Amino acid sequence: MKRKYSTEERRSMILKALHEEGKVLISNLVETFGVSEVSIRKDLAILEERKLLVRVKGGAIILHSTADYDDLSIQHKKLIHSREKQMLGKFAASLIEENATILIDSGTTMMEIAKNLDGFRHLTILTNALDIAITLNKYDRFDVIVLGGNMRSVSYSTVGMLAEYALKNFYCDKLFLGVDSASIRDGLSTPNIEEANLNQAMIASAKEVIAVFDSSKFGRRSFAHIASLEDIDTIVTDSGIPDDFKEYIQSIGIKLHIVDI
Repeated sequence: MKRKYSTEERRSMILKALHEEGKVLISNLVETFGVSEVSIRKDLAILEERKLLVRVKGGAIILHSTADYDDLSIQHKKLIHSREKQMLGKFAASLIEENATILIDSGTTMMEIAKNLDGFRHLTILTNALDIAITLNKYDRFDVIVLGGNMRSVSYSTVGMLAEYALKNFYCDKLFLGVDSASIRDGLSTPNIEEANLNQAMIASAKEVIAVFDSSKFGRRSFAHIASLEDIDTIVTDSGIPDDFKEYIQSIGIKLHIVDI
C-alpha cells in the first residue's frame, strides 16, 4: 500500500524531482503518489502560480525565476502553450500577401508562421533565426535572406552589429515580431539586450509591425526594452488576453486580432 503524503509533502517532492530531472510527467506523478490526475494538475497549477515551474503538455518543466522563463531554450519554449502558438502562427500567416517582402523574428511562435506558408508562390523573407531559415528552405520558391551576426545558441538566432547593419539595406512590408513580455506601462521587452537592439532595428525597417504572442506574455516585464506598445501596428494573440490590455490596445488604435483557442 502506497504511503499517503500531505499536499505540501507531495508538492515539495514534485519540486525535488524537477530539480533532479528538469521535467515531470503527470502520469508518473499519479502512479508515484497514488492520487488522481485532477489532484496532480491542481498541484502543478499552484506551483506555477508560485513561479516555481511551468506547466507543459503532459507535465511540467523547472522554473527558477521569471528571467529563466523568458530565456528558456528553444527545446523548452516549444513545449509551453504549444497549441496557442500553432493557432497564432497559422492565423498570422494569413496576414501575408503574395510577393511580399517580410521579416520574421526568431522564436517558437515565429516558427509556426514559417510552417504555414504552403499557399504562397513567391515571397522574399528575411530572418535572423537559423532554424526558421532551414524550415523555409523546404519551399524552394522563396527568396530567403539570413541576417549575419553572433549566434545565440539558446534561440538559434543571430544578434549583434552585423545583423543590425544588414537591416539598414532592406525595407520590408511586414515584420512578424516575437514577444517575451508585454506591459501597458513598459511596452515590449526581452531578457537579452542584443536581441532588443536587433528587434528595434527590425521595427525601423518595416512598414507594418505585427507582434504575435500568446496571452501569457501580458503583464510581464523583462530586462531590455524593445518598444512601446504605440510602436506596434498589429497584435495577434489568443482569447486569454486580459480585459484591461484589450481595452488599452484598442484605445490607442492598434489593430487587434484575437484567435479563439
